[in-house]
Amino acid sequence: MSGERLVFLAGERALATIRSQGLGPDDVKVVAGAAGGPKWLILGHLDRMLFGSWFRGRRQPLFLLGSSIGSWRFAADSCTDPVAAIDRMEHAYIHQAYDHKPTPREISEKSRAIIDHTLGADGPREVLGHPFNRLNLVAVRSRHLIASEHRAPLALGLAAAVTANALSRRSLRWFFRQTLFCDPRTPPPFASAGRWPDTGSALSPDNLSQALLASGSIPYVMEGVRDIAGARPGVYRDGGAADYHLDVPFGLNGKGIVLYPHFSRRIIPGWFDKHLPWRRPSADNMADVLVVAPSEGFVSRLPNGKITDRQDFYHYAGDDKARFACWQQVADAGKLLADDFMDAVASGDIRYRVQPLET
Repeated sequence: MSGERLVFLAGERALATIRSQGLGPDDVKVVAGAAGGPKWLILGHLDRMLFGSWFRGRRQPLFLLGSSIGSWRFAADSCTDPVAAIDRMEHAYIHQAYDHKPTPREISEKSRAIIDHTLGADGPREVLGHPFNRLNLVAVRSRHLIASEHRAPLALGLAAAVTANALSRRSLRWFFRQTLFCDPRTPPPFASAGRWPDTGSALSPDNLSQALLASGSIPYVMEGVRDIAGARPGVYRDGGAADYHLDVPFGLNGKGIVLYPHFSRRIIPGWFDKHLPWRRPSADNMADVLVVAPSEGFVSRLPNGKITDRQDFYHYAGDDKARFACWQQVADAGKLLADDFMDAVASGDIRYRVQPLET
């Protein structure tokens, strides 16, 4: 795959900073990770490079903010050996398989097994004792019908949320309470921005796996996670419902860069906004953000001409081995993205390649 593999898209302040001085690891204060299920596979090698070498030796806290699969990635990235943890997560994620149409409970059990395999017995303590990584993740506490595990009321509640969201994103508060789970050692700059009504639920070795599972528990597809230790009682679900691609105030105010390894040029505020093209991120929220994403040319040369997604479960139904092979090929191709990133920052070419982020 020749040509530029990555695009670099920056908000107003980040654009000015990078064009004037380039980008070094100490410039980054926050790393953001979006929801997106299997799309994460294209970013695995970029994570290995960033957390296995580029950030190594850092002294200042690095705040990680993940939603859904983004939180899983960052938990792996915060293990003592992040490369080995990402290897475990990638293998377990790619090889998940179901003998028939799975129930929400089966998918939740499989997801829990992937998290446990990724972290291992000591993972929760490693993550929350990391020298500089500070893991923060988002989930939503379900309200009214969306707190139900019965299919009919849950479907009715989700339909109402879709309709209300089309009128205003603010209406989501009728259906969800956005919750931020934080590493308690260092308050993140975004915690005081008023974005999450339930802020300050502390992560601990006892609740980390629960919180990670909740952050990725897609409504109707998976069961919710009930009564997470250390958080307000309730049924917690996928953080991407409200914070799909993290259109949030990161709180840096020009004092650093938010590095956002992403699988798309587009930032979609919430999961219900996927089919609402007029929903775009706030310019203020994106001012310090640098999005690093695969180019359209790179994606066109991947298997099936796209990044892996949940539709592949249907496309390859009855032929898991073909899906395994496709997903592994896409994951392996991500090494080219990691190489391109390192070339761009080491040479300083990122100063000329970075372009304005559309908001």
